[in-house]
Amino acid sequence: MRAAVCGTVGGGMVVEHVTLAEPGPTEVVVRIDAAGVCHSDRHYLTGDLVCPLPVVLGHEGAGVVVETGERVSVVRPGDPVCLMWRPRCGHCRFCLGGRPGLCRSGAIHATSGGLQDGTTRLRRPDGEPVHHLMGVSCFAEYAIVSERSVVPIPGGVPPEVAAITGCAVITGVGAVLNAIGACAGESLAVFGAGGVGLSVVMGGVLAGAYPIVAVDVVAERLAAATRLGATHTIDASSDDVGAALAAIRPDGFDWAVEAIGRPETLRQAFDTLTSGGTLVTIGLARAGQELSLPINPLVQQERRVIGSLYGSANPLLDVPRLLDLYRAGRLPIDQLIGNRYPLTGINDAFADLAGAAVGRGIVFPGGLS
Repeated sequence: MRAAVCGTVGGGMVVEHVTLAEPGPTEVVVRIDAAGVCHSDRHYLTGDLVCPLPVVLGHEGAGVVVETGERVSVVRPGDPVCLMWRPRCGHCRFCLGGRPGLCRSGAIHATSGGLQDGTTRLRRPDGEPVHHLMGVSCFAEYAIVSERSVVPIPGGVPPEVAAITGCAVITGVGAVLNAIGACAGESLAVFGAGGVGLSVVMGGVLAGAYPIVAVDVVAERLAAATRLGATHTIDASSDDVGAALAAIRPDGFDWAVEAIGRPETLRQAFDTLTSGGTLVTIGLARAGQELSLPINPLVQQERRVIGSLYGSANPLLDVPRLLDLYRAGRLPIDQLIGNRYPLTGINDAFADLAGAAVGRGIVFPGGLS
């Protein structure tokens, strides 16, 4: 099969032929119909984050099951599925406590570049092992994953919608529904209007937050935020962000969500909080980066800073719930779709991501129709 392989940091990806092993007893082979282009993958391309190389990147995908191991019971061939990049073991205290995103099985994928047993199912024709990313590796025509990495989805959902629901949407909307919770009538500032930030805007609309302010440096992204329900936008490339936010909400914001992963914008988001306000950080940064905060406002105004991984979600429950809302017309996920690329255009997709692309880029490994 064809797959986009990253062999060296900074070297981009090369579409080449790799071989796929037979699935193990609890593994599933999925034909990849759509894969989202996410900043997390770019972190691995640039070396901001590290994984074993060579590797097939891509962790936000959807497709159809074509083969299963003999002990797989959750899906069968022909089932449409969304892929999870953070599978659960099902029995640790985080899984049992309803926080499967914190399951330690994710560390196996991160350190080994393999599936749940720590080994790979991908090889180059000469036999050289090729690693998996987050147990998914969906920048390829097919992926072999653990049965714990798939979520069955309703029929009729476009694969590109299902793909981005498994990462961008669940991360952004989930941060509102799960990490923030009830916030009707409370103010929300969203820093970053990429695919994840726009999903936060959608989540804020769904939860009834007001006002909802989107901050970004790209005018077209801010226009997209307005279409999705942001009540105000701030162009950080030209406006004084602090002053503009203060003009909208002089006493500060109840909630700020940072979807970029930069110390500067995290601090800016913290500074915009009202007393008792909370900063929710969902953007990943270069390994080792730190955030400096003033101690007195943190204590005297009882501000909070929390992280939210994977939307603090339970994907087996939340992915179907989000797709039900999409099908009911309550969550316009399709409006997040940006540029479309064949697998051979994978490097163009990431170049656009680093530029001013609007919405979530989608790679179609089987080709554009």
